[in-house]
Amino acid sequence: MRARALAAALAAVALCACASTGGGSGAAVQLVETWPVETDLDHRGIPDTQEVWLEMIGGAERSLDFAQFYASNEPGTRLEAVVQAVEAAIERGVVVRFLGSANFVETYPDTLARLERAGAEVRTVDYGELTGGVLHAKFFVVDDREAFLGSQNFDWRALEHIQELGVRVRDAAVARQLTSVFEQDWTAAGGAAAERSPAPATAAPAAGIQLVASPVDRMPAGVPWDLPRIVERIDSAEDRVWVQLLSYKSTDREGEPWRELEAALLRAVERGADVRLMLSHWQQAGSRIRGLQRLQQFDGLEVRLVTIPQASTGFIPFARTVHAKYLVVDDDRAWIGTSNWSRDYFYESRNVGLLIDGERVVGPLAEFFRSTWRSPYAATVDPNGIYPEPRVAE
Repeated sequence: MRARALAAALAAVALCACASTGGGSGAAVQLVETWPVETDLDHRGIPDTQEVWLEMIGGAERSLDFAQFYASNEPGTRLEAVVQAVEAAIERGVVVRFLGSANFVETYPDTLARLERAGAEVRTVDYGELTGGVLHAKFFVVDDREAFLGSQNFDWRALEHIQELGVRVRDAAVARQLTSVFEQDWTAAGGAAAERSPAPATAAPAAGIQLVASPVDRMPAGVPWDLPRIVERIDSAEDRVWVQLLSYKSTDREGEPWRELEAALLRAVERGADVRLMLSHWQQAGSRIRGLQRLQQFDGLEVRLVTIPQASTGFIPFARTVHAKYLVVDDDRAWIGTSNWSRDYFYESRNVGLLIDGERVVGPLAEFFRSTWRSPYAATVDPNGIYPEPRVAE
């Protein structure tokens, strides 16, 4: 225990005294949130997604590479200013490449078409053909020197009506690793090979941060697969394992058991760790809620669902939910990413994440979890309860 505490302290120092949740310009890792309007889930020490995206895009000098599940804008929303910032970057000579998931092109064609008209090169990749999954990652890289990744889709709702969490990473090595992920999928999307390649990394990422990704069969050199690293984190827990996701499922698409993550959670329970799982109320359906009710029956493991009230303007499809995806282990280790915890996210779909060591970032992340867990929107799953089907779409 003493050796691990010393290692964590050294990692926190190496991550630097500048790593913070606030807006300090020197922060190596910075938490970035969206809080649903008309709720009290805002964290004043964590900057909002729109302001961080605008600052990063506005600072681009050479290149902007976006890998996004989809792009969906609406006039008059916070994303409109972001789209305009991308258009302004193109006008000043920044090379913009935007990669989307092929399965969403027909659903959300307008924003991609607008970016293409402005001069961005737009491609879509069909992960259904590659691995049976989707491009589910949400990240962008600025000038191969800094990057953003997290739960935020390129969606107007993700900037106003959904609880989201991501990280701005000012580390050139991580940025270049993310560019290598992007290049692999950009090439798979077809057309001419990329004219620009990322400059080779001259140094490893800063101590205390590590990029991870999935799926297992499409990993660029030097980027480890995320699933075993997440399991390792859970297995190292002594005091607590706190997880927030949109969704969790311990069966695969065919209904067969998939226990890699669940087994690790239960091992932590057996060691006496405080294990908490917090999910969206969208899980109040079919086999998903039954699986959570089964988990709730284990002593030492608590599951809560978070229900965000509808906006005063009326029902908004695919909004008013919690969507953040992260793990807190003890006081000093974390994972923040784009994956929900189901088998296909790790074995079939493209996702990315960041492993973080050090209390300077993990402490505020734990507080982010705690404040939502204790909020009036969160309620413990009743193992014998009957839950109504959630309203997600029209």
